Amino acid sequence: MKLASINNGTRDGKLIIVSKDLAYYTDASFLAPTLQAALDNWTRIVPHLQALATSLDHGAVPAVRFHEHEALSPLPRAYQWADGSAYVNHVELVRKARNAEMPESFWTDPLIYQGGSDNFLGPRDPIRMDDEAYGIDMEGEVAVIVDDVPMGATVDEARSAIRLIMLVNDVSLRSLIPVELGKGFGFFHSKPSSAFTPVAVTPEELGEAWDGGRISLPLIVDLNGKPFGRANAGTDMTFDFPGLIAHAARTRSLSAGAIIGSGTVSNKLDGGPGKPVAEGGAGYSCIAEIRMIETINSGSPKTPFLHFGDVVRIEMRDAHGRSIFGAIEQQVEKYER
Repeated sequence: MKLASINNGTRDGKLIIVSKDLAYYTDASFLAPTLQAALDNWTRIVPHLQALATSLDHGAVPAVRFHEHEALSPLPRAYQWADGSAYVNHVELVRKARNAEMPESFWTDPLIYQGGSDNFLGPRDPIRMDDEAYGIDMEGEVAVIVDDVPMGATVDEARSAIRLIMLVNDVSLRSLIPVELGKGFGFFHSKPSSAFTPVAVTPEELGEAWDGGRISLPLIVDLNGKPFGRANAGTDMTFDFPGLIAHAARTRSLSAGAIIGSGTVSNKLDGGPGKPVAEGGAGYSCIAEIRMIETINSGSPKTPFLHFGDVVRIEMRDAHGRSIFGAIEQQVEKYER
């Protein structure tokens, strides 16, 4: 089942069900007005949503053409957005970029930060910033939306709480990160609003690509129409989603609708840093990684961070080449208040 929130002039949009091929949708707001309302009553409502989805795919209910640019992020705002760093290869590289040592514990104890969740960007909304000097970077990730998770949940309990899966562009301002982290209190200015794919899907939509904790498919990241990243989201994922969720719930419960991110999808190559797509590698899901590898290889980075006018596209396709979640496609623009 594929769910989305279409823009109807309200903050949280209107809940719709989208066909498997992303071509059409039907109104589901008579069952639950918003996706958050559906998540709040998931056990009761999901059988009715599934029946409606089946009717849509069989052409048995009224259908309207689905246009991805009309969709908001599936949850335009959420009670919680907690982003992990499941791909420790990424953590290792970006820490090297700021001359920070990586403790050995990072391989056994997940990192996680609490991001802003009151205002997510839509999948086709521009990334607006005051200054290119902030070091504007994309971060292609996978994210899950959970049901209620009790404090101290086991990994199995965390796995059973996963309701929906989507992709995210976790925008980062690299030039602001070192100063903020140097204060010892974490990210704030350096982590502006994130954007999610037009559609969130239930786990069964992924078939064999989903093993209950990770998706084994390439994450497609393009920059200005050219391949930038093709890292497989199921490879080199040190901590899977049940592990991240259980970690997040160690000292607090998570409410229905909380979003947990994977962190930047990142693959090694023959045990070492990856290679660009143009050189036969899997590429990267953020610019910071390629800059670090350029520094390792030649002493200084060559690839610039994002400029005004640049366009980022993030997507994932199934084994038959069909888009699963729709695409995040965002242009970087100068912010004018």
